[in-house]
Amino acid sequence: MGRITLVVAAAAACAYAAPSSSEPDMSDPMRAVLGAYAMTRESSGTSWQPDASVHAGLHRMAGEWMLMGHALLNGVYDWQQGPRGDRKTFVSGMVMGVARRALSGGDMLQLRAMLSPDPLMGKSGLPLLLQTGETADGITPLVDRQHPHDLFVEMSVGYSHRLNARDSLFAYAGLPGEPAFGPPAFMHRLSVMDSPEPPITHHWLDSTHIVFGVVTAGFVHADWKLELSRFRGREPDQFRYNIETGPLDSTAARVSWNPASTLSLQLSFANLMHPEQLHPDENQRKWSTSSIYTRPVHELGWWSTTLAWGRRSSGPGWLNAFAIESALKFNAAWTGFARGERVDNDELVPAIGSRAPAYTVSKLSLGLIRDFPIAGRAKLGVGAQYAFNFVPDALAPQYGSSPQGAMVFVRLRVE
Repeated sequence: MGRITLVVAAAAACAYAAPSSSEPDMSDPMRAVLGAYAMTRESSGTSWQPDASVHAGLHRMAGEWMLMGHALLNGVYDWQQGPRGDRKTFVSGMVMGVARRALSGGDMLQLRAMLSPDPLMGKSGLPLLLQTGETADGITPLVDRQHPHDLFVEMSVGYSHRLNARDSLFAYAGLPGEPAFGPPAFMHRLSVMDSPEPPITHHWLDSTHIVFGVVTAGFVHADWKLELSRFRGREPDQFRYNIETGPLDSTAARVSWNPASTLSLQLSFANLMHPEQLHPDENQRKWSTSSIYTRPVHELGWWSTTLAWGRRSSGPGWLNAFAIESALKFNAAWTGFARGERVDNDELVPAIGSRAPAYTVSKLSLGLIRDFPIAGRAKLGVGAQYAFNFVPDALAPQYGSSPQGAMVFVRLRVE
């Protein structure tokens, strides 16, 4: 951890030297929705990323409305080694559409919809060693597998009211949507979005990115944001094509700070009521903090790194998770990415008596993708990644001494 701390401290020092972006025109529909800052700062839900982030998409004006579209589809062959491993070919990704317009007085309105092809995976999800959480069939908890996301990942509306040149109030509602907890969802983080592999820290950091019912209110002051959410704490059920409803029984709060154009920090807390479908009597509390550093590299490249910590309650105790992920886009064609994770997990083996034992497991993933322009704004990418999994001696008989995994994928991106 000492080296990690040194890297993040150095990144922060560089970030403080970077100038902030100039204030956007408040009548410009291309500006940000929630406040008077660059549009590139806004990520999934109401989360922030550095202003220096890449914000790609197809844009056009339709009267007073600015329309934006984006599509990313992965065809993946997945191989996971060892007694608990498996193989599968699947499709993942997202298709997103946004409509926004500037209103009188500097107010902004945004409508956003996002769809996922994940339900095509079927009820077994995808093989992923050391991953746990949720159920894909309503009966069996997923262990060493990643659940598919629902068809409807987000359908939301956001509105902000400008108070002055630096301050604004905003409201956000989604069915589904993302409450004010954690960093941007992993498929939106520049530091890892090129990887088709979900993180094993997902259920500590950002699994609430799809909840069926959320209302968020917030206040933006310059480079600070305070927000509070009420949302439905229950995770999505096994029916992946429907819209679920229920009481907004859970709470989340987040404070975000972008001290420079290259840096974004957040601290958040969530109290979830009955999140697990298979354990409806259990509630859960979560803490999260993260730092995202992003900067341009050469003319067409960038470098983005995220350092995140998550903590969630489990019975009378707490389980921690750490992640560091980084991606470097060398040029218009090549992007390399890596992620290291360490998780305390009590769902890898069945409970002994009233409580399952917790084990500390780790993972290192390395990958590379090459993009080829094919037509207009569409690109076809060919990539691969390899993962090294580390388990304690007590789990070696079940996983093998050094279980590994790999994914080979083809990606279509239109932006």
